[in-house]
Amino acid sequence: MKKALVTAVSFAMSAALVFAAGKSADQKKADAVAKKIDAIYVQKRTSKTDKQCLEAKKAWDKLTDAQKALVEGENADPDYFGRDTGDASKDNPLNQDKIGANEILVVSFGTSFNDSRAADIGGVEKAIAEANPDWSVRRAFTAQIIINHVQARDEEKIDNVEQALDRAVKNGVKNLVVQPTHLMHGAEYDELVAAVKKYEKKFESVEVAEPLLGQVGKDAATTNSDKEKVAKAVAEYSAKAASFSSIGDADEKNTAFVFMGHGTSHTAKISYSQMATQMASLGYKNVFIGTVEGEPEETSCENVIKAVKEKGYRNIVLRPFMVVAGDHANNDMAGDDEDSWLSLFKASSSFERIDCQIEGIGRIPEIESIYVSHTADAVKALGESKKK
Repeated sequence: MKKALVTAVSFAMSAALVFAAGKSADQKKADAVAKKIDAIYVQKRTSKTDKQCLEAKKAWDKLTDAQKALVEGENADPDYFGRDTGDASKDNPLNQDKIGANEILVVSFGTSFNDSRAADIGGVEKAIAEANPDWSVRRAFTAQIIINHVQARDEEKIDNVEQALDRAVKNGVKNLVVQPTHLMHGAEYDELVAAVKKYEKKFESVEVAEPLLGQVGKDAATTNSDKEKVAKAVAEYSAKAASFSSIGDADEKNTAFVFMGHGTSHTAKISYSQMATQMASLGYKNVFIGTVEGEPEETSCENVIKAVKEKGYRNIVLRPFMVVAGDHANNDMAGDDEDSWLSLFKASSSFERIDCQIEGIGRIPEIESIYVSHTADAVKALGESKKK
């Protein structure tokens, strides 16, 4: 019996060695690339970042198609370099110097989806630039992971917040307005305000503008003019994009719209409940607000599906309630995985038709106008503070 056990163990070890050897050159090369991708899939920029981005792409380009399919790491996969997300050359990173005395820095979380970045984030930036011809408009992203991805894959360099502020100082900017494209006064907005505060003394005047939805409010019933404008803009634009004359027309044709936001554990999560209140106040019975994170609780996919079913809608349009249609829109909402919202809605077997609109709300003209208005308020406040 003991001899048989030893034989079995020896066989298993031999098999493992054969498998390791069989892992071969292809898998080893793929693993080496995965390791390089994981090294730049980080939120902190270092003195090595530029070199690491370059090395990762060079190593990827040397792989055969078969080897590329084997790339798998902690965060690495074949899509990191291999997925087609559009033409990066259509996007303007807005990292030019010669800024002048007045700068508007538009700060976004960011996305590595090229077409969405150009249309959604770029749409907001262009609208602000057109409304402020005497100011230089520049860009910063808060997600270094995304900055690294775009730089490594497309050789497009986008400033992080610190780089953008240092650029402004170096270029002699005197008056700085920071316009976040964030949805609400959440954790990212708070972090941005803290980052800008460290640079305040390096400019004559600095002002941080409001996010899209404006002030949060104390309870779920609290709404403001920003939320009303956003609700009308998003609902009506989405209805027309789905070939309805209005959101009311879609309701009459038994079609509901589900807008998927990110969600947050921050106290600002009540903003999602307030948006649901605002939609109801406008009479949009067929509009539902959900979140990827399921915070607040009623915005989880499970609870949204339940709410839509209870109202008897048979046709569904899913659309991101996010400025940009990036990873969450393409994967968490419209992806093929069994836990995507599209898959979960299909799995419920409660609906006849489910469509997805993979567009961020940043490309909606009325949404761009709200950001322009918030920037104008900040410019005005900056001017008034200089008079004191």
